[in-house]
This record gives sequence, structure tokens and C-alpha cells, in this order.
Amino acid sequence: MAITKLNERIKLIDGFDLGLEQRTGSYIIQEQDITIIETGPSPSVPHVVQGLNELGIAPESVRYIIVTHIHLDHAGGAGLLLQQCPNATLIVHPKGARHLADPSRLIAGARAVYGEQFDRLFNPIEAIPEQRMEIKGEGDTLQIGPNCVLEFWDTPGHANHHFGIYEPVSNGFFAGDTAGIRYAQLIEDGIEFYLPSTSPNQFDPKLMTDAINRMKANHFDVVYFGHFGATKNPDAALQQVLEWLGVFVEQGRKAFEENESAETLAQRLLVLVKEQLVQMGVDDRHQVMPYIEMDLHVSAQGLLDCFHKKAARQNIHK
Repeated sequence: MAITKLNERIKLIDGFDLGLEQRTGSYIIQEQDITIIETGPSPSVPHVVQGLNELGIAPESVRYIIVTHIHLDHAGGAGLLLQQCPNATLIVHPKGARHLADPSRLIAGARAVYGEQFDRLFNPIEAIPEQRMEIKGEGDTLQIGPNCVLEFWDTPGHANHHFGIYEPVSNGFFAGDTAGIRYAQLIEDGIEFYLPSTSPNQFDPKLMTDAINRMKANHFDVVYFGHFGATKNPDAALQQVLEWLGVFVEQGRKAFEENESAETLAQRLLVLVKEQLVQMGVDDRHQVMPYIEMDLHVSAQGLLDCFHKKAARQNIHK
């Protein structure tokens, strides 16, 4: 079981999402009210429960489970984990709650993308009773300890049903996917590398930029990423994501104007990323490359989807 101690109160359990190490994890905040942030997909839930046991935390003692957004790699296991944690309440964004109460649209959308791989990657997706959910939006708070009041920020850009969570004791921020992806596989080489996550179908570059700039303006001491782990250099990390976001959008616009496929766009982005990594001393055979290639494939789809929707809106208003 891979458990990372980030500080005395916050631990990270590797959920082995997609069968991969350091892909997606669940954060455990050991306050008076034990709180989990992110569940991962359902196949990750046994890893989360095992991690709790290794930390000496009975699942019955978990009080809150928070999902930053309802994409299946972050919240697909929420219903299953709630069954394991009978005294927990799920905290979710206002725009996400109904899809967890009735996950049929989530399931249909994921099946369309993943096809025959869906069952292996995501099943089972359990509906969550509304009485076990609590909605939190911009400016709402949740007290989980005598000196720890979590604050929720609306942070769209990656998804409309996305919030981030400010944690005052560590002066940290749980950013989900809005602030991009941290490639933990490079940390052992002394390299902190980040890319934006522009996956379909609600990616909005302006909203993402605004949300990241808001994070930067607050000068956190640590940012906790959905993928994967935490940085104590948040200003540099967030700036890196913003710079790559500009590159992604520029390349996405070119691909849209030239009617290129998402695969072609992903390959062009990969060339640019590899060029940067080579300058940082990273060989293109490094173990991180499959993670990056997978992410760029998804991000390319979101970029083209964004430009197609923008063009459709402009045609409507002509």
C-alpha cells in the first residue's frame, strides 16, 4: 500500500487508478472529523480502505468524503466508498449532486469513450442517496476540527461542477484538476513538471486562467493536486500550468482551423512537451511518458471540443 505522509495531519493514499502508480490519490485529513478528499474510481476504493486501515482509521470513523468534481477518476467510487463508510456524508458541488444521485448520464458518457474497457476501469458506479450528500458552493465552509474550517471555492475551467478547497492549517489548497497535473514520476529526478488538464467536455480556457490566477493571488504554501501529490512551490507550479495552457490553446486553435484530428493535435503537443523535457534532462523513454501521452490525448479532445463549441455559438449569433 502506497501512503505518502505530506504533514502530520494530511496523508495521500495511492488509488492505483487505471492500474498505475501515482496517477490518482485520496487525501486523508486527520482532524477531529476524519475527512477524505477524492475517492478515485470504484476499483480504487479497496486501496483507499486498506490505506485507512494502515493509518489506524476505521472506515466507520470517517465523517466527510469530498469530491472536487464528478469525473469518474475523482468521484466514480464515491457511492462504493460511502457504503464502506456508513457514517460519512459526501460533499459535492451544486452542479454535480444530481449526477451522483442518478449516475446514468455519467455511465453512458464514459461507456461511449471507454467502450469495452469501461467495466474494468470504473464499475460499479453506485447511486448515492440524496440524504447522504451535502452541497457546498462558492464561499461555503465546513468545520472539521477546532482550528480547521475548510472553505470552498468555485473553480471552473476544467469542469463546471468543480470546486477547490482551502485548508487553513497548512495554508494549502486542494485544486482537483483545475490547476493541472503534477507528474510525480519526475520528482525522484528533482524535476517538478506540470501540464494543464483540458479534457472534454466543459473545458474553458478563460475560466481556467481566472481560477489559476485566483489561486496564485492567495500565495498558498502548498497545493494538493488530483493527479498526483502536493507541491510546496505553488507559485512556480501554477505559473508553469498557465504558460502551457497558452501553448495548448494556441495549438488547439491551429488544429481546429486546419481541421486536424485530436490525434494529430496530441502528437504535436507531445513533440513540444518532449522538447521541453529534453531541455530539463528527461529522456523520452522515461517512465513518465505513457502518463503524459495519455493526458495529451484527452486534452487534445477537449481543446478541439472547446473550439467547435465556440464556432457553433458564433454561428448561432450571426
